[in-house]
Amino acid sequence: MRTIRLAYRDHDRTPVIYCIKALAERHYGVHVDVLHIEPQREFEAALFDHGCDVIIEHIEYLHTEAAKGKKITLFCAPQIQRGLQLVVPQSFNSLDDLDGKAIAVRDLGRPHRITLWLRKVGLEKSVRTIIVPDKEVGRWQQWRKVASGECAACFMAPIYLPAAIAAGLKTFPASEAEIVSLFAQACLAEFGRNNSALMKDYLKAVIHALALLIYRRDEAMEIIAEEPMRLMQLTDRYELRRQVDSIAALLQVKPYPTIEAIVNTDEIAAQEYGPTLENPLTLWDLHWLKELDDQGFIDNLIASLSNGKARLASTNNGDQ
Repeated sequence: MRTIRLAYRDHDRTPVIYCIKALAERHYGVHVDVLHIEPQREFEAALFDHGCDVIIEHIEYLHTEAAKGKKITLFCAPQIQRGLQLVVPQSFNSLDDLDGKAIAVRDLGRPHRITLWLRKVGLEKSVRTIIVPDKEVGRWQQWRKVASGECAACFMAPIYLPAAIAAGLKTFPASEAEIVSLFAQACLAEFGRNNSALMKDYLKAVIHALALLIYRRDEAMEIIAEEPMRLMQLTDRYELRRQVDSIAALLQVKPYPTIEAIVNTDEIAAQEYGPTLENPLTLWDLHWLKELDDQGFIDNLIASLSNGKARLASTNNGDQ
């Protein structure tokens, strides 16, 4: 069986990754060798050192590598919003309540995206951002600075919300600036050229996995309740389902990026890594995706899995 070596950093990504793996091997004749590479330096070197074939997250550094002459291909964007929730005190009533105050910003996971959001809502010049490291408060626990009154708000990933809600805080609706977010995938341009049929079949599995998570979540859970659940260190099936619902709510079965997402991601890359390409569109090769879309593969897959039904409702109680 043909093989794709797929690298990732964060075990929170494994629900999607292992659905891709299962469907690639069941339906498309592709073995997906899943590689966990957590250290940032080793992960960022893996494509170029031929330690993997494809990466599925943390793609921003590739903008800078491309500016240095590396030939890279980004080929799908299953999520173009991070899905972060604005967490605020109970007394918060309007985004205007942020004026003249500070937002607690996590040090990891592209902190510049918060500046992009402030710009989008017209508050970039009137709201301060304070970097609060995970090492200081715990993973995704910047809400503690809101609960203490030191900051007026913070953004949180939905799967980590329960502790903030239990502490008496609430979420407030706030649209995000689009970015090329989780589960975006990239390979070396040479690998894509030399393995075009393999890439197209692998992308079929990616799209199938996205559709399964959106339209047949119970079936996806059968896969996720095995190795992903162990890697995520969860023992409660309800909590696993809550986290998977949070992930699936943001996926798009036709994983095209948007111009806004590409431009914003390039700005994030420039802020965090250095000079990028003059035109970030040149990083993208969507011809495999476009072929599958034009050939009806995606629409037929949606029809077969959805039976005309809309996106599954979340079983998440209020954390979206």
